[in-house]
Amino acid sequence: MSKIVWGAAAAVLTLWAVPAMARDVGGVACTSPPPARCVGEACATSGDLANLGNATDAKTGRKFWLDYPCDLKPGEKVVFVLNLHGAGSVGNWQRHYFPVADYKEKYRLVVATPTAATATPVRRWDGAADDAHLQNITTWVFDTFGQKNIKSFWLAGHSQGGLTSSRIVCTDFFKDKVDGWLSLSGGRVGQAPFVAQFGPPKADGSPPDPRPRPAIPASSGPACDFSHIFAVGEYEIESLPETSPLAERFGCGPRVRRKDIVDDKPGYVWDFQRAGYKVWGMKARPGTAREWAFDKCRDGRVVADVVRVDKGHTEGLEPHVTEELVKLMVSAKGGKAQAAAD
Repeated sequence: MSKIVWGAAAAVLTLWAVPAMARDVGGVACTSPPPARCVGEACATSGDLANLGNATDAKTGRKFWLDYPCDLKPGEKVVFVLNLHGAGSVGNWQRHYFPVADYKEKYRLVVATPTAATATPVRRWDGAADDAHLQNITTWVFDTFGQKNIKSFWLAGHSQGGLTSSRIVCTDFFKDKVDGWLSLSGGRVGQAPFVAQFGPPKADGSPPDPRPRPAIPASSGPACDFSHIFAVGEYEIESLPETSPLAERFGCGPRVRRKDIVDDKPGYVWDFQRAGYKVWGMKARPGTAREWAFDKCRDGRVVADVVRVDKGHTEGLEPHVTEELVKLMVSAKGGKAQAAAD
């Protein structure tokens, strides 16, 4: 995602109820609902989005967000999600764009949401600056919650965070740990091409100039196995492919259209200063999403696509579509981290 400017519109800050406290894990106090939450344009003025986190990578001193079930029991199995923001964004914006932590109790989730180090010309993930940090967080979560208790591990990333997830998922460190990749407008295995005028609007609000469409090289797919969910706004892509290289690899059945996901509430955030160009995104609104899944994949893998109707790149995910993505993740085969601990 290109640079998000937080805006200066005055708004009354909407806060959650006073959170209930629970015991600390790894020195991080747990609250439920999650801490540092804001809603809508209040996020632009409250300062909450600039908060870099409640946990610290001891090896680098960098802050990150950790959300986990406040009623977690010793030895309980959890699903770990490493949640990566897009270019121009920060970790707490990602916690609002994809508010997976809202479901940490219900689905027994541990969610780590870091912030990239490189901020010029925009904040973005860079291998040399960030890969060790992401590995440190993963190791810390495994050590703190018990690697044998990580029943599955997912990379989730929006935009350039999704591309970063794709880049690292089959690296030596992650390939025997990560069970799935959730791409939030961050590329698809079996590409769904972005529209020619993808990107933020110009300063006058007009669409960006069209970009030439690069040729898509032939590929046999990623070098390791993982479940894959692709979620995207309708206006971002030219079309959604009806096939998937991963579905073919895992021997899945034909693609099946599932029941639409209907939300009567909006997401938390959007690009407050540049909303209006529908490809980039409008103000967050309720909506409907269409879901397709390749059923009966071998070894319990999940391969699915979710298209949010009448949505663009930066509108935060609504509650029901967020929960459906969580359901898909927790339904998929896990166990890589547990096996690696043997």
